[in-house]
Amino acid sequence: MARFTLPRDLYYGKGSLEALKTLKGKRAIVCVGGGSMKRFGFLDRAVNYLKEAGMEVELFEGIESDPSVETVMKGAEAMQKFEPDWIVAIGGGSPIDAAKAMWIKYEYPESTFEDMCKVFGIPELRKKAHFCAVSSTSGTATEVTAFSIITDYEKGIKYPIADFEITPDVAIVDPELAETMPKKLVAHTGMDAMTHAIEAYVSTANCDYTDALAIHAIEMIQGTLIDSYNENMTARDTMHNAQCLAGMAFSNALLGIVHSMAHKTGAAFADYGAHIIHGAANAMYLPKVIAFNAKDPTAKKRYGVIADYMHLGGNTDDEKVALLIAELRKMNDELNIPHCIKNYGNDSYPTEEGFVPEEVFLERLPEIAKNAIADACTGSNPRQPSQEEMEKLLKCCYYDTEVDF
Repeated sequence: MARFTLPRDLYYGKGSLEALKTLKGKRAIVCVGGGSMKRFGFLDRAVNYLKEAGMEVELFEGIESDPSVETVMKGAEAMQKFEPDWIVAIGGGSPIDAAKAMWIKYEYPESTFEDMCKVFGIPELRKKAHFCAVSSTSGTATEVTAFSIITDYEKGIKYPIADFEITPDVAIVDPELAETMPKKLVAHTGMDAMTHAIEAYVSTANCDYTDALAIHAIEMIQGTLIDSYNENMTARDTMHNAQCLAGMAFSNALLGIVHSMAHKTGAAFADYGAHIIHGAANAMYLPKVIAFNAKDPTAKKRYGVIADYMHLGGNTDDEKVALLIAELRKMNDELNIPHCIKNYGNDSYPTEEGFVPEEVFLERLPEIAKNAIADACTGSNPRQPSQEEMEKLLKCCYYDTEVDF
């Protein structure tokens, strides 16, 4: 028996933020990030809609990018004091992911972060509160997923929390919020969405329900991401739907080692002054992982189907895989995303010499590879890498060399 889980209600289209007026409860806590939602007026609108619904509202502000375990614990403490029956998270993936983890700790105060990280091991939620997610970026799709990514800065590792219990009850996908994204964010979140859809389609947990969502998302992203990056707002509105479809697919089909590697390299070099931004990491690693996974016959065939839907040409599956890799690399070029860690600047743009020194990368490589293999996303990858293979693959992602193993 398999399972397919999505939010009970999804409101979409311009002005759908107003759906907050329909929520029924006494108290709502609104979790939000660094200020763009306030700056553009969306936070005030959300608070006013919740007050119209008859609720007392409290804010938990300032959730950082790549939210920390400490932020999660502080937010849960605020919830314990306020006792909301609705948790409303508004913004990009970071505040929504953080609020999901806070929700677990709020409902189960005795739970530790280690407890939260047990894959599909979270006890039943909704005894104290329901959850509404309002997305402002077009990539993570955390508004419809069973996942949350939290960073342990002491260890320099991003941990995925995975359980259908944290799938939001209500998702609001209002493209007006996405129209405020800066170009760099459009690029990174867009390639994150493309990675979600492609990994979901080749995942060992794919099914008829997820395949349709993944393939349509891939077609939409291919058709609109570059235009969205170049400030075409009609395309950006479409991208907001496309990333959500990709999220519905991967939340149920799961992901693969592109994400395992992105999670485990993201904060691994923070002591050198920067993170490898999640969407950019996915964009760099995806072509390499496709080449690695395509050694598996079933995965190769499915990559061929993706190439067909993208109208890339090719007569054999080998040709189609090569064309798919070339198309994704071309998209990275158009989005100003580097092809490898060696050329990844601390501002995320391509540069001759990136912020991660070669000797530091090689020194930390065995531990990063070990952690990537242990990541929750590795289990559903179509080809299971050994420690040696993961190290070789990560080296290809550092130097931009060919994957021939």
